[in-house]
Amino acid sequence: MSKVLMKGNEAIGEGAIRAGCRHFFGYPITPQSELPHYLAKRMPEVGGVFLQAESETSSINMVYGAAGAGFRTMTSSSSPGLSLMQEGISYLVGAELPCVIVNVMRGGPGLGNIAPAQGDYFQAVKGGGHGDYKLVVLAPASVQEIIDLMQLAFDLSDKYRTPVMVVGDGILGQMMEPVELADEVSLPEVPVKPWAASGLKGRTKPNIINSLYIVPEDCEALNQRLFAKYAEITAQETRWEEYRLEDAEIVLTGFGTAARIAKSVVDKARAEGIKAGLIRPITLWPFPSEVYAKAAAHAAKFLCVEMSMGQMIEDVRLAVNGQKPVHFYGRSGGMVPLAKDVLAEVKKLMAGGE
Repeated sequence: MSKVLMKGNEAIGEGAIRAGCRHFFGYPITPQSELPHYLAKRMPEVGGVFLQAESETSSINMVYGAAGAGFRTMTSSSSPGLSLMQEGISYLVGAELPCVIVNVMRGGPGLGNIAPAQGDYFQAVKGGGHGDYKLVVLAPASVQEIIDLMQLAFDLSDKYRTPVMVVGDGILGQMMEPVELADEVSLPEVPVKPWAASGLKGRTKPNIINSLYIVPEDCEALNQRLFAKYAEITAQETRWEEYRLEDAEIVLTGFGTAARIAKSVVDKARAEGIKAGLIRPITLWPFPSEVYAKAAAHAAKFLCVEMSMGQMIEDVRLAVNGQKPVHFYGRSGGMVPLAKDVLAEVKKLMAGGE
C-alpha cells in the first residue's frame, strides 16, 4: 500500500479505474472538471474509453449504450448537468442497467455558482426523473472514502442491476487529502451479464435492452419487480456512521462536508460538557431510518446540519416519527456552515431555545 495525496475529483476517477470501470462519458462542468481531465489521461493508460460528449444529455445516453453492452461504465457532472440527465437516468432504471453517476454538487437553483452545496438531495434520493423508481445514493465524507465507495458503487450496481449515484460537493471535489492505494491495480472480478446485448454467442434469441412496456400489466410488473429489489437493497445495503452516540442528549446529523463540520462540533460540545453525538448517513438512499428511531429513545433533540435550505431533514423527521423534536441549521447557495455557528445553535437548543 502507498499513501498518496489526491484531490477528491481525481480520487473519484482513480476509484472508478480500480473498480474496473473502462468506459467514461461526460462533459466538463465546474467544480468536477478535474475528474474528466484526470480520466482523459488515465483511461487510455488502462485500455479504457474516455469520450467527452457534446452535452450531459448525450453523456447519459452513451452510458445507456455501454451499460446495455455489459460494460462497467460511468458519467459525472455537477448540479445543472444532472438536471439534463434525468430522462436518461429514468430510462436506465427502466431497462435495469447498472452504471455509476457522480454529482459534485454546486450552488443553485438555476446556473447558481460554482461553490459547494447540497441542494440536490431531493433530486438524488426521491427520483429526479419520471416514474416510480429509486437510486442507490452513496455520500462519501473524505477523499479516502471516495476511493472506497466508488468500488462499492460499481459492485452494488452490478449486483442489483441498478444505477448508483455518488454525491459529493465542491469542497470534497476540490480538497486534497492523503489516501491509501494498493501498489498494483488489479481488475476486480466483474459478474457475468447474460442479459447484455453483446452478440448472440451461441444463443438463438437476441437480448433486447428496453424500457418501453406498452401493455399496462407488463409495466406494472416491472414496477413491482423494481420495488422488490429496492426492499432487498434496504434490508442488505443500508450504511451509516455513528459517533459518540451512545449517551448523546443532542444528536447532530448531516452528510458529506456538512457531516465533517458536525462531527467537529460534537467534540467541541463534549469539551464544554454537552452530551452530543452524530449520525452520518453513508447511504442517502436507502436512508438509515432505524438508527434515528433508536437514538430517539435516549436523545432529547436532533439537529440536522445541511448545505441547503433543508432537504435531508424531511427524512430525519420521518425516521424520528415525532418522538423528539428535529431542528435545522443550514447555509445555502454555496455558503458553508461554520463550526462555531453550529456550536452556538447546539448551545441554544440545549439551553431550551428553539
